[in-house]
Amino acid sequence: MLQPMHRPLAIALTAALGLLTVAPLVHADPQSTAREERAKRQAELGHGKAASGDKAGKGDAEKKPPLYPNATRQSPEAKASPKTIKSLQAMQEHYEKEDWAGVITTADQIAAMPAIGAYEKSFAYSMAGNAAANMNDQNKAAEYFGKAIDANGLDNDGHYSTMYNLSIIQYGEEKYADALATMDRFLAETKSEKPEQLAFRAGVLAGLNRNDEAAAIYKDLIAKNPTDKRLLMNGVAALQGAEKFDDANKLLEQAYQRGMLTEPRELRALYIGYMNAQRWQEAQKTIEDGVTKGILQPGPDLARDYQILAQTAYSNDNMPLAIEMYKRAAPMAADGEAYLNLAKVLDMDGKKAEAKAAAKSALDKGVKKPEDAKRILAR
Repeated sequence: MLQPMHRPLAIALTAALGLLTVAPLVHADPQSTAREERAKRQAELGHGKAASGDKAGKGDAEKKPPLYPNATRQSPEAKASPKTIKSLQAMQEHYEKEDWAGVITTADQIAAMPAIGAYEKSFAYSMAGNAAANMNDQNKAAEYFGKAIDANGLDNDGHYSTMYNLSIIQYGEEKYADALATMDRFLAETKSEKPEQLAFRAGVLAGLNRNDEAAAIYKDLIAKNPTDKRLLMNGVAALQGAEKFDDANKLLEQAYQRGMLTEPRELRALYIGYMNAQRWQEAQKTIEDGVTKGILQPGPDLARDYQILAQTAYSNDNMPLAIEMYKRAAPMAADGEAYLNLAKVLDMDGKKAEAKAAAKSALDKGVKKPEDAKRILAR
């Protein structure tokens, strides 16, 4: 008898696909927060223009459209006290030198100053949060971002970017309930409908195994952004997590027809979906198309999938197709099991010489039961 082949399950594929929603911090480097906030603060403190290397001073900052124009929060006046100027500048210098520990120490000192204003406190905490993130201390970064939000002193752009960063960090630390609460507050207050932010919320829901809700968000976003591959693959993963495999396959089919599936894992998601739905001919055609186009390369994964097709053909008494699929699988397989199955099929089909050659190749590559190959060689 042929050795049983392990058919990939759709649920296993879901885990393999995973989600792609984690984004970099919105303001996690000095090219974003440091530069923009420095230009803004220098203008507010009466320096007149941004420091060397900045593209914009106060005039351009005022012309820049707000990131969250529909926010319900009244953006406070971002103004620093003359008493904190030197400390703020010192913190900025630490940041530009990537002295993250220095940023945090100075930020804590600023936040502890008597009668400190809300803006200085929020700004100091947000810079400390960025510094902690750059030190890969995500828990500390989340703590500082939370303090920056609570101090409520940043303008809306800074305030909500910090809130978004906090949610991303919470997600990265697998604190999904906290991430969802932060993200729900962010969306409720900003009224944002940006696809990347709605998609991030869907990713958080998927992290909580609320796949039906996540899938609904992704499907809506994909309908509005049909060429966004990131949304597509996340939507497929969420639908599979919700056990809506037909819907997942439909999304993949539509993407395939548009030429969007250009990477091995993407194409494999489609043909494994076909296999799970027992749509074997479509799976075979997709694999062959991927090989022809150079998307799929020889290797153990492709060998395993060819063996699934071979096993199915054998079960359906289609010996020529079973032999062909095993012949494709065997040379690229990690061991000799495909050669051994090929030998067994050839032997049953009366092709004794070819069966012995395959059995010898099976022994050369290694099999769990060498005695099976030796029996064929002994005939």
